[in-house]
Amino acid sequence: MPSFAGIGSNLPLEDLITSTVAAANQPKVKRFNEAQSRYEVELSALGAVKSQLSKFQSVVDKLADADEFYRRTSNITQPASGDAIAFTSTADSSVGQFSVEVQQLAQGSRAISAAGAFATSDQVVSDSDATLTFSAGDKSFSVDISAGETLEQVRRRVNDMTGDNFGVSMNIINTGSEAKVVFSSSLTGAGNDLEVTSNNADFDGMSTTAADGSAGGLTIADADKARDAIISIDGITATNSSNTFADVIEGSTIIAKKVTAEGESATVDISHDREGVDKLIDEFVAAYNGVVDIINQATAFNKNTGASAALNGDASMRGLQQQMVIALSSEVTDSGKFNNLFDLGLSLDKDGKLQRENVVRSVNEAMDDDFASFAKVFSSDEGIGSKFEEMLGNYLGSGGVISQREDSLDERLRGIADDREAHKYRMEQLEAQLREKYTALDVLVSQMQSTSDYLTQQLASLPGFGSKK
Repeated sequence: MPSFAGIGSNLPLEDLITSTVAAANQPKVKRFNEAQSRYEVELSALGAVKSQLSKFQSVVDKLADADEFYRRTSNITQPASGDAIAFTSTADSSVGQFSVEVQQLAQGSRAISAAGAFATSDQVVSDSDATLTFSAGDKSFSVDISAGETLEQVRRRVNDMTGDNFGVSMNIINTGSEAKVVFSSSLTGAGNDLEVTSNNADFDGMSTTAADGSAGGLTIADADKARDAIISIDGITATNSSNTFADVIEGSTIIAKKVTAEGESATVDISHDREGVDKLIDEFVAAYNGVVDIINQATAFNKNTGASAALNGDASMRGLQQQMVIALSSEVTDSGKFNNLFDLGLSLDKDGKLQRENVVRSVNEAMDDDFASFAKVFSSDEGIGSKFEEMLGNYLGSGGVISQREDSLDERLRGIADDREAHKYRMEQLEAQLREKYTALDVLVSQMQSTSDYLTQQLASLPGFGSKK
């Protein structure tokens, strides 16, 4: 605002207005700034605690999931002649060692036309339309053939057929003296030999059954017939229509890839995924200790300087520390040999941080001793994982302790912003009032000065006024 006060009187009225407003304004602004800074620092500290708790929660969610403890790992020792099987396991797989022999691979069927049935691939098959029907097992599909099409055009029609085609392909082998038609089916399993029929006798040469119901020109040799896969597990024979054996070892899948040589076998070792569980325990220890560290930082007090961290003395942080220890020290029922984390080899050091061993045993020793009980302490319905999930939900969930604290601090910050606006308005009013008052004073003083100057001039003009006699 331009400075006009004092112009008429030559008094420093503008400085007086400025200093008066500043004296009323600055202490309030200082208190606003201090409160805003304090609340923002508290919000930042809460955010850091919340972030670390969220990381801990993601680990706890895995601890509460029994599947994390019952994953299986499998190791395959293939025979010297090459890879005979592929193997996958699940949480339901039986733990143990198994010897697997592949005695026969599953295969589809192959049908070949008789000698002299077709001369060349350019040969026209029929002057009439026809429909070729392919079937194997419970699957079938048909291909429409137009009059005048050559053997090569029929091949393309069959191979271009999609949708219901269950894996049939047609090939033409040109021997130099004739064209041999070969139909292959990928549908494996005994009894799933390919059958080809037609409603046109001209196509009997490429049918397994002729149009009149007699034998067609296509034949399937014994070696080309569809067959099952056969494997032996610890001397017990298992058959399957495909090379994939699901649950022949409970919860596992074996894929036969190659017939094993006589006297050879593949060895499968299925065990608990100890490495995965060990890594999960490491994550749990690190995440828990991370929460301990961030709480200590947020609530620290320096005895030498008297400085306090943002959340020093905060009731919610004290409550969080207590709840963490309560959940950690909980007893778990119906979990077998082990009932708490101490039984599992975990302990707390003097700083309240988790360690992977105690005076009785280490974590690895506990897993070796009774893995099933070890898993239940963490992952059963009443296990440590579930207890931490419930506790963390009370702090991180919508309407939880930390959310309420954040909402409260946000409300206070909004209150400070409102107070700033109200104070700014009051200062503007104060300045306006002072300016009005001092402007009137300036006018009055200016008028008095003018009157004084006028009187002085008039008196000076009187005869003998101011002269010596």
